[in-house]
Amino acid sequence: MSDHDLLDQVTVVLVTYHSAHCLDALDALLSHCPHIVISDNGSTDGTTEQARARWPQAVVLEHGRNLGFGTANNRAIAQVTTPLAFLLNPDCEVTPEGLRELVRAANELPEVAIVAPQLQGAPGRADVNYRWPRMAWASRGPGAQGPACVGFVVGAAMLFRLARFEGVGFFDERFFLYYEDDDLCLRLFQAQRPMVVWPAVAAVHRARGSVRGKTPWRSEYLRGYHHAQSKLIYAAKHRSAAAAQGLRWSVLLGTTLALPLRVIVFSPKLVARMAGRWMGLWRWRLHD
Repeated sequence: MSDHDLLDQVTVVLVTYHSAHCLDALDALLSHCPHIVISDNGSTDGTTEQARARWPQAVVLEHGRNLGFGTANNRAIAQVTTPLAFLLNPDCEVTPEGLRELVRAANELPEVAIVAPQLQGAPGRADVNYRWPRMAWASRGPGAQGPACVGFVVGAAMLFRLARFEGVGFFDERFFLYYEDDDLCLRLFQAQRPMVVWPAVAAVHRARGSVRGKTPWRSEYLRGYHHAQSKLIYAAKHRSAAAAQGLRWSVLLGTTLALPLRVIVFSPKLVARMAGRWMGLWRWRLHD
């Protein structure tokens, strides 16, 4: 099969939010891809206009507001007509040959639901982007040297075989941001749909680099807020309501005690993030 035919089997899915600064780096991959869906969460920095100009083959969905990461991915996946979808964060870089190799791997392993590359925080520096589900057993030991079946992969770069999600579904839209990949991978694990990490393919992930706005403190506040909310939604869904409430109060107490120390040291981003976490914990209700 030719390289062109391999890329014709896959649609690259990107969720963007004030991500215009990422487009230059993404062009190295997307200029080679015939199928692209960009799901934009209300960017005001020209992301959608620039994306259309760079990649006329792309379907650009403009939601006009921030739907959240999982919901925006679901809207994009609904547009995909290829058997494979490559979900890629805007701050994540994969080469065209890297994507071709992931497609080859998926074709060799048609029973696998997700094939994931090895994430790198910088070129040559591997991050741990895979493990077993926390609720199953603790992961330990050295990193994978070759293809390995795992129980969780980080959502920054994941190749989906869409047919293997039948009966499981995609992202739970109660998770606005964070834990949506934990939840999805746990459901796949429970349904015995394999997930494989493919270390021969590297993806450079510039974590938290996909959003650049005029109010960085507000962005950190919202990160803390949604991380706290999603952590409790996950606990209530996969453990119990009592466990979620217990977790809520313990983390709320710890955050309350630690926040004054952060104010004294005065790290504005950490203060904003912790304030957001505190508010997310305080406002959370079980029906969320």
